[in-house]
Amino acid sequence: MNDLPILADLFNLYRIFYRKEPDTEEAERFLQERMHNNESVIFVAEENEKLIGFTQLYPQFSSTRMKRSWLLNDLYVLKEFRGRGVAKLLMDAAKQLANQTQSAGILLETEKSNAIGNRLYPSAGFAIYDQTNFYWWEAR
Repeated sequence: MNDLPILADLFNLYRIFYRKEPDTEEAERFLQERMHNNESVIFVAEENEKLIGFTQLYPQFSSTRMKRSWLLNDLYVLKEFRGRGVAKLLMDAAKQLANQTQSAGILLETEKSNAIGNRLYPSAGFAIYDQTNFYWWEAR
């Protein structure tokens, strides 16, 4: 919780990357609510006591596997720290969480246009799962 204001700044930059309107105040409220309700797990990376990246995972369940799984929904590293293995360290923390919770695994998605992510995820041991179609319904 002590990192919340700075984490909210990073979360805001993450959302801007995905073409969302900046809103640091709402970002902080959203993250605080997730933390307060134990609705996500957030790992942060820091260097010299400065937050430089984070990943946020949400629990979900697989009925067919009858186990918990995790949705790695957010991963962001400040531009000046990219290419130094920070994202892989954050994903390693996520994998450790998955193993510690005896989960079925971790699901993540990224835009097809995210060239960096689409190189990073396979190098971190994630495989494209093309056996199903994902659909989205937009609530009004």
